[in-house]
Amino acid sequence: MLAKLPKQSDANVLVGFDTHDDAGVYQLAPDLALVQTVDFFTPIVDDPYTFGQIAAANALSDVYAMGGRPISALAIVGFPNKDEGLEILEQTLAGGHAKMREAGCAVIGGHSIGDDEIKFGYAVTGLIHPRRILTNRAARPGDRLLLTKRLGTGIISTALKKGHAAKAAVDAAIESMCALNRAASEAALQFDVSAATDITGFGLLGHARQMALASQVSLVMDSARVEFLTQAEEYSRDGYLPGGLKRNRDFAGSCVEFASRVREEVRDLLFDPQTSGGLLISVAAPDAPKLLQALRALAPPAQMVGEVIESTHPLIRVT
Repeated sequence: MLAKLPKQSDANVLVGFDTHDDAGVYQLAPDLALVQTVDFFTPIVDDPYTFGQIAAANALSDVYAMGGRPISALAIVGFPNKDEGLEILEQTLAGGHAKMREAGCAVIGGHSIGDDEIKFGYAVTGLIHPRRILTNRAARPGDRLLLTKRLGTGIISTALKKGHAAKAAVDAAIESMCALNRAASEAALQFDVSAATDITGFGLLGHARQMALASQVSLVMDSARVEFLTQAEEYSRDGYLPGGLKRNRDFAGSCVEFASRVREEVRDLLFDPQTSGGLLISVAAPDAPKLLQALRALAPPAQMVGEVIESTHPLIRVT
């Protein structure tokens, strides 16, 4: 729908919505630009404090994916117009505020509306140098692809809603979703990284598709190197597939070719919509092992999952 809007003519807009990037970037001075994003959603865990933390980490992730430093945030709240239950809202706000403090990002206000279904998130503003922006549109043939978190939050959340998720699986998913992408972003800026994006609602293959199209390249993904959260493969095999996964498969499936050895449950996990997922980073081949080592010192799940090749058909090949 955004593609139908008139083209922007402001030269200070360095990154807009035309390449489906993670955040917008607006230049203020030769050495300074703003990074801006917004994200909110309904609860995916039972504990409101944890939900607030996840919502904050998820919103901050878009700024980190661009290589920015978040500085301020505005809370966005939808909550039922009832006297009871306000302690849930209080705990949600407290969890979000704690995660924002961890990120060094000041919550300076917000807006709430009455809504039958709880919704929570943030509009986040960050700072970035105009020549150090990580977009999704500059991946180069020969680059290696690194992924900084395990996959499976959508499938585990669905199993939780159905009452079939083990505590160990839920705990692993929560730990992953609450983890900031701050350290991974800062590490990436120390190496020859050409492009990055965070893996959220469109799943790994959906966001990889956007990177490939924006960069006019193709990608080869090694499914054997992609790591999954505890019991995610089991729940995928058992059919706990969120609606977003099916939409992602409809959206990106036509440009993906799977090798016959890739099991169906793994294919589903590669389309699984993530909440506060990791970064997909395109880095020059000589720097890839060094960046991977740096990432693993900060976030052990980091994996080298593929490479960038010249544009060809299919757009993405999964081996």
